[in-house]
Amino acid sequence: MKFDCQGQSECDHGQCFEDEQECPTRSICMCDLCYFGQRCHLTTDGYGLSLDVILGYQISPHVSINYQPLIIKISLALTIIFIITGLINGILSLITFMNKTLWQVGCGLYLLTSSITTLFITIMFGLKFFILLLSHMSIISNRSFLSGQCYSFDYILRMFVSIDQWLNACIAIERTTAVIKGVSFDKNKSKKTAKLMMAILFITVAVSYVHDPIHRYIIDEVNQDDSRQNRIWCIMKDSLSLKIYNSFIHTFHFISPFIINLISTIVLIVVKTRQQANLHKKQTYKQTLYKTIKEHKNLLTAPIVLVILGVPRIILTFISNCMKSPSDAWLFLLGYFISFIPPMLIFLIYILPSTVYRNTFHNTVKQYTTNILRWFGLIQ
Repeated sequence: MKFDCQGQSECDHGQCFEDEQECPTRSICMCDLCYFGQRCHLTTDGYGLSLDVILGYQISPHVSINYQPLIIKISLALTIIFIITGLINGILSLITFMNKTLWQVGCGLYLLTSSITTLFITIMFGLKFFILLLSHMSIISNRSFLSGQCYSFDYILRMFVSIDQWLNACIAIERTTAVIKGVSFDKNKSKKTAKLMMAILFITVAVSYVHDPIHRYIIDEVNQDDSRQNRIWCIMKDSLSLKIYNSFIHTFHFISPFIINLISTIVLIVVKTRQQANLHKKQTYKQTLYKTIKEHKNLLTAPIVLVILGVPRIILTFISNCMKSPSDAWLFLLGYFISFIPPMLIFLIYILPSTVYRNTFHNTVKQYTTNILRWFGLIQ
């Protein structure tokens, strides 16, 4: 094939070639770097790739799950594990923070909201994966349904993941502030500030991602050799300005909370260590530091774990320019799944290390159990 489709190319980002100069019967696109698809309409360039781009072409149409590629089977297994873990974590956290006694400070309100966002993220994450899988397997083909999820699912997922990251940052700031101020920490002011911050947070994040559904659209990919390989894609318009803004906003909503958690962890350790050093002047700084970390693990567990989980995403963000071949999908898939781990750890990193939250959880569960037994008439 030598002819460039006589200036009537259907290739979005690549060269078009026809089999004959006159009366051509077939054409193909040779895509530019970081683009793929029958019309070179899909890009793997930029941070925050959607699951459609990462896994779309890995899914074989009209083939049962048993005969799908290994990456699809592993993705399915991980998704099921994430859904179960996320639902259990979200429900247990919600049970704990529904207790109004924990709402006396802003931290309790942040954690209550984070518990709710965790459930939203888990549900939307599961729906997104299974709809993508079933649509590319040609089991779901309703265009109205696919169009609706195209405009909403990625937007909602990205918005709530970013909100959850900022909530963790707010918790870190409040805990550090409480440690610095000590007995002068104003609980009422903390609660009012938390309500205001959450309202600002939801509005700001929602507006910053509003470009996502506006620039998304559904496209049909027709395979000239085999109609059974036809696909329906949900993609975002690819302009340079949109790509720059999209990468910037994704990076900002991830890097900023990461930096806040990192700084808060360092400040918290330094302040607590100095306080301990003033009380125990005969101890070495190393002994004091060890004692501080051990005694205040309930405050330090969450920010340290979040920082550790953030490091792989930082590395993946800056070393991966674009997905140049299907073999690169594993790297991007890893980054995609890692981004959903922090929301699913709220019970483990906030409740279990804390004596107050842990006791509240046990008392609430005991109360619910008693009410259920009374309802069934098993106890008086």
